[in-house]
Amino acid sequence: MRVLLAAAAVVLALPAAAPAQTGYQLYATNCSRCHGTAGEGTKDGPPLREAGALGGDFYLRTGYMPLSHPGAQPSRSDVEFTEAQLRALIGYVASLGHGPAIPRVRPGRVNEGQRLFAEHCAGCHQIAARGGYLTGAVAPPLDRATPTQIAEAVRIGPYLMPHFPPSAISDAQLDSIVAYVHYVRDPQDPGGWPLGRLGPVPEGMVAWLVAGTALVGLCLVIGRRVHG
Repeated sequence: MRVLLAAAAVVLALPAAAPAQTGYQLYATNCSRCHGTAGEGTKDGPPLREAGALGGDFYLRTGYMPLSHPGAQPSRSDVEFTEAQLRALIGYVASLGHGPAIPRVRPGRVNEGQRLFAEHCAGCHQIAARGGYLTGAVAPPLDRATPTQIAEAVRIGPYLMPHFPPSAISDAQLDSIVAYVHYVRDPQDPGGWPLGRLGPVPEGMVAWLVAGTALVGLCLVIGRRVHG
């Protein structure tokens, strides 16, 4: 009877242990070469002991990791893992230390988010969140980022992006930034043609083109009347 009870206990424990074992195997195969066998880091990759579920979730669900080679800028790409594998691997990364949990995004205020985004983010990502080119890096467009991924990126500061702890951007302010980024993907355009929402440069070019064409046409009309 005791043997049967012990066997039943082992069987009941298997479903709980399986995700952890899967996470370890996935980590050993895909991550340990750069981040160390226990998340301690190597010369090719930073330590992960304080990355937490937040770091694992962001880098894996965006396809930023695994990298094609150490030192490359992470960029959004196809995710290489199934949902079950993602959960197992994120859980294993979280178990390496005492890092932050995945943030929970709540409804925010778009007007406050615009102000905060202009202050902290637009210098690299543009006010329309379309991304931009920097010295030695590319600030990606945010049109494909989920609300959770936007919040995670603000807290992590991936690659050359600075990270913003709650002391710099509160959780409520972060919710508003997320709300603004979501809004700017398809904003209202009461002024007419948005021209890609890239700012005054394309608007100025179109204005000069239209004005120049009109001036040339006016000169031709005047010239024909004078010589006619």
